[in-house]
Order: sequence, then structure tokens, then C-alpha cells
Amino acid sequence: MTASGAKLLRRPGEPRQTNFLELFFDLVFVVALAQLSQALIQDLRWSGAFQTLVLLLAMWWIWTMTAWTTDLYDPERPAIQLLVTATMLGSLVMVVALPDAFGERGLVFAGTYVTIHVGRQLFLVLALRGHELQPRSIRVLFWFGVSAVPWIAGAAAHGAAREALWTLAVAVEYVSLSFRWPTPGLGRSPKPEMGILGEHLADRYRQFFIIALGELILVSGLTLYGSGFAADQIAALVVSFATTALFWRIYIYHAGELLAEAVAAAPDPERVALSATLSYPIMVAGVVATAVGDKLVITHPLGHTQPAWVSVILGGPALFLAGRACFEYAVFSHLSWIRPIGVLVLAVLAPAMLFVPPLLAALAATAVLAGIAIADAVRVHRRPPEPPSPPG
Repeated sequence: MTASGAKLLRRPGEPRQTNFLELFFDLVFVVALAQLSQALIQDLRWSGAFQTLVLLLAMWWIWTMTAWTTDLYDPERPAIQLLVTATMLGSLVMVVALPDAFGERGLVFAGTYVTIHVGRQLFLVLALRGHELQPRSIRVLFWFGVSAVPWIAGAAAHGAAREALWTLAVAVEYVSLSFRWPTPGLGRSPKPEMGILGEHLADRYRQFFIIALGELILVSGLTLYGSGFAADQIAALVVSFATTALFWRIYIYHAGELLAEAVAAAPDPERVALSATLSYPIMVAGVVATAVGDKLVITHPLGHTQPAWVSVILGGPALFLAGRACFEYAVFSHLSWIRPIGVLVLAVLAPAMLFVPPLLAALAATAVLAGIAIADAVRVHRRPPEPPSPPG
């Protein structure tokens, strides 16, 4: 490996806390989540929800690959700082194109996305010449080259064809990771080679979730400002804030505090990392849907509740709980039934919510979340906190 390439790697044993460069990079995703919720509220049909999900998975993949890059490589090195900053600029271009990604700006979105991933891995392949990590970057570069085909082809297509091709592209990326990037001539990436460190991973994921919760607060505050300060709208804001606080409480207890320990204790750390990587988009999708629901409730607290409104007011918390259950399983190898029960209760309540004002529907969802948070608190007093026991 070249001497300059060797200097890019983190030194063994050095702390890997999040640094200011990574926090700076995260700023783009504050805007990204706001754009996603805005895109969803403009098209609350199933097709609109599906398109929003595809775009969320693409943005999440940009963020995840950057987090893993700064886990392996020293973000204090100018070359890595330039790489992360260039990724940030490209992500900002994608965010600007995001609301019309399935329209006229599809090529801008897909072209920038492909350029970020392929460009980053090409840089690492060249920098890591002769090092044992170079084959890893070659594998990742190969699979991003494969997914680039449906991304660009989808940008040239329209309507359902674009949806199908971009869904295929996202599936290729996530499935190839699940199988550790099997590549002709190189095989799959060996498990120790993937370089996952629990402390840094847990820190970065917690920060992204806090960003998502910030989106809820931002949407609620701006919506109230634009709608007025009527008593029913202020009540809707209070319910929205309570939901946000309960999301944080349910997330952090107890698995959210123990991800780093779970990765360190796992017989297969990459399996825990992969489970977290796949469960977080589900939780964040729930937060994005809830942000849309909050906007509707604050704007029309006592209006007529439409079916599409129920799907985000109750569906957002249900998605969050489903993702949180997957995350809990990754940390403890089992899950408490209170979260699946919460999803079931929200589903049972949904038909009745068509006959009550949006504010009451939101209050019902908040009550379900409060019940889960209370059950968690009661469990703490009955027995000591459970140590992490990730799947083997």
C-alpha cells in the first residue's frame, strides 16, 4: 500500500467518537428529512408513500456509507475531509432535486447518487493499493457499478418504469450488503474485514435519530406559526411534542443505550451492525410519516379525518414501533411483546379514527405510545436492566 494511503486509516486503539466533520455532514440530512415529509404530504396516495420510501432508502444509504467510511478512515486527514465534504455537497444537490426526483429532476438525483458512491469507492481503491482493505473497496465499487445501471436507466424512464428500476437499484444495494458484497473473482468480504466498531456506530446512529426527531419539532413549530395560535392548534402542538418526547423515550430505553455494547459483545458484530442499518430506516420512515400527520393535525385539528390522514397519524407511530422492535431484537435476541401489541392496537384503532377529529386521532396514537413508555418504566422497577445479548 502507498504511504499516503496507509495514513488514511485510523490507528488501532485510537478513540472513534464522532467529530465535528461528521456533525457538519449531518446538517444536509436535516433538510433531506424535511424534503421527504414535504414530498409525502403533497402525495398521500400509496404511490406517493412508496416513492418517498425509495428516496428515503437512497438518502439513508448515502449517510450510512459515509458513517462507515469515517469509522475505518481517519476524518482528521485532509483527503478524508475532502471526501466527506464532497459527499456532503453531492447530498445537498440530491436534496434539492428530491421533491421532483420522480419528475423532471430524476437524472440529477440519480446521477449525483451514482457519482457519490462510485467516486468514493474509486478513490479508496486507488488509495489502498497493496493493502488488505483494497479488495473490500473493490467489492463495494463493483456492486455500486451494478446498481448504477437501474439508477441511470430509471432516470431515463418515466412513471411506473422509474419506480420499478429504482426499487431494483435499492434492492441490489441492500441485498449485496446482506451477503457481504459477493464479487466475481473475490468472493464475499470476510467478516473481520468489515471493520465495525460499536462505539462509533452507536454514536452516529443515535445522532441520526435525533436529527429525525428534530424534523418533528421543526414541522410542528413552523406549521403552528403559519396557521395561527388558536386554542385547538396549540393543543395539537402539545400532542405533537408529547409524541416526539415519547419517540425519544421509547427509542433510548433500553436498546438505544446498549448498541455499542451489543456490537462489542456479539459473536458476529457485522450481523448486529446490519440489523441496525436495516431497522433505522423503518424507525425514521415512521418519524417522517408522523411529521406529515402532525402538520395535518395542527392545520386542521377539528376538521374531517380522511383515510389518508389516519394512515400517517397512526401509521407513523406504528412504523416507528415496528422498526424499534427489530432494533431491540438485534440487541437482545428477543423483543418485548409490548411493541408489537402497540402496533396491533394502532391498527385496531384506525377504522374508528375516521369518525373523530384529527386531534383526537393524534391523541389516541400518543396514548398508545405513552402506554408503552409506562410499561417500560414499570419493567425497570421490577427487575434490573437486561444486558445486551445479540444473536450469535
